[in-house]
Amino acid sequence: MECVIYQERTGECEQIDCRQQDGSCQATLERLAGLEQGEFAWIRMDEPRQEELQRLGEYLKLHPLTIEDAVQAHQHPKQERYGDVLAVAVKTLWFVEQTADVETGEVMIILGRSFALTVRHGPDDPTVEAARRFSQEPQMARLGPVGVLHAVTDVIVDAYADAAAQVRTDLTELERSVFSPARDDLTEQIYSLKREVVEFRDAIQPLVPVMQPLTTAREDWPRQVVPYFRDVTDHLTRTDTEVRALDDLLTSVLDAHLAKVGTWQNDDMRRISAWAAIFAIPTMVAGIYGMNFSHMPELNWRYGYPCALAVMALGAGLLYRAFRRNGWL
Repeated sequence: MECVIYQERTGECEQIDCRQQDGSCQATLERLAGLEQGEFAWIRMDEPRQEELQRLGEYLKLHPLTIEDAVQAHQHPKQERYGDVLAVAVKTLWFVEQTADVETGEVMIILGRSFALTVRHGPDDPTVEAARRFSQEPQMARLGPVGVLHAVTDVIVDAYADAAAQVRTDLTELERSVFSPARDDLTEQIYSLKREVVEFRDAIQPLVPVMQPLTTAREDWPRQVVPYFRDVTDHLTRTDTEVRALDDLLTSVLDAHLAKVGTWQNDDMRRISAWAAIFAIPTMVAGIYGMNFSHMPELNWRYGYPCALAVMALGAGLLYRAFRRNGWL
């Protein structure tokens, strides 16, 4: 757990040692009790224990449902308000290039009048980058705790855009492979990428209605924060539109690939049928002359055997030529 105290007017910050040797958050509670006018605290927690968040939540007067959501970390993007406390759950996304997988996590951002609490779950931690930006832009500290909400959501939405660009790159490569002359079965790869896009879509689409209300002025928030949230929401909406387009395009690519696989199978069946028809003529002639009747034409003829072979070869050759002309072979 990390805690930084910001001075809204100057943007100056003070980082404090949050945990005692016993792992408690007593130092944080004592410093929060000593906050002066114009100061607010940003508390960052990574996969906290139930008792640790419970104690901090009791001090900050958090609703029990907020604490439960922050600990469990299996929430859809949402916005909940309990009195003066606003809780926003956001899914984090990042693209793993080695496996071409889209991994997800979660950040719960809880805002009060004098504090911002972020609870992170998953390997990716957007609050690190958000804190870096926050420290480099003193004007964000002047926005108070709501500035933390903007900084964290801005980093997360930027990660969405980066992941969408990388997914589009993988999709472009799949398209080239699907329409190449090579006969590679890409069905599993297409399904795998589509599954990742669906996971991407499930994370980003519910966040759009969550962010929309933040683009309008609120009585308890500084008015100058509205343009920042409009910018984040605009980026989010564009990425959401791109993800929808990627999902639709993947469906089209899958349909095209399945049609191509069907064409391969039809070609194979035509070839098999053509060769079966070609070999049917020698088989038929050989079968007739292999019935061993006493009185059969050409049995005693000197050129009967070569003639039978010639008929087999001629019939097979004519069929082969016909099938080649019609594209079956």
